[in-house]
Amino acid sequence: MSNPAETAATAPEPIPECPHCQKPLPLCICDSVTPIENRLSLLVLQHPQEQDRALGTARLLAKHFEGATVRVGLSWPSLSKALGRPIENASHWAVLYLGSARAADLDVEGEIVALNRKGEVAENQRAILGKLEGVVLLDGTWSQAKALWWRNPWMLKCQRVILNPKHPSRYGRLRREPRKDGLSTIEAAATLLAGLERRPDIAETLNASFERLLTRYREVQAEMPELAPKPAPKGRRRDFRRGKRS
Repeated sequence: MSNPAETAATAPEPIPECPHCQKPLPLCICDSVTPIENRLSLLVLQHPQEQDRALGTARLLAKHFEGATVRVGLSWPSLSKALGRPIENASHWAVLYLGSARAADLDVEGEIVALNRKGEVAENQRAILGKLEGVVLLDGTWSQAKALWWRNPWMLKCQRVILNPKHPSRYGRLRREPRKDGLSTIEAAATLLAGLERRPDIAETLNASFERLLTRYREVQAEMPELAPKPAPKGRRRDFRRGKRS
């Protein structure tokens, strides 16, 4: 029989993590994050069971924006409570919709599409998108993000939007997305904020950070397999982020 003391002595030490992005230090790229000054506010709601420390992007995304808020939990009484400050009109906030509507099935051209309460393309797209003050993103697996949606009925007051991305997620084979329009949280934010503010530099900066994260992950993956994301349980799809994940 093995000696418990010897077993404990040979057990690998836990990998320290960055206090800011909460990633294992070998994957931290905080020192290369470029601050972005922008107009729209950003709120990321992360499911408490989202555990993809290696490839998640929510906190990396938030580190780019001084006023970004990341909240971990299942439900909040209102948008104001989730943000920690009063919001007069939730309809001036967009939430990335998780319903069945897909831009590919609709006659749309832009990368951001506003929907009405019936899940149809809303009229006066420019006016609707132009009045937005902030964006809500749900971070987690597909099922986790949908749980956040159903547990927070105040989201029904927000403006629903869907994405019609020009390119698939940069995750590639590292993470399968359940839908062609499924993006990481940082990619979804890049598309939304750059499009709504008409600032392609926002997308360039955020996507460059994501590329650096993926490059770093590939570099350390062979040497540190323990950093690999855990496989999703059977029957569960990966996230439609937009999420993502952290």
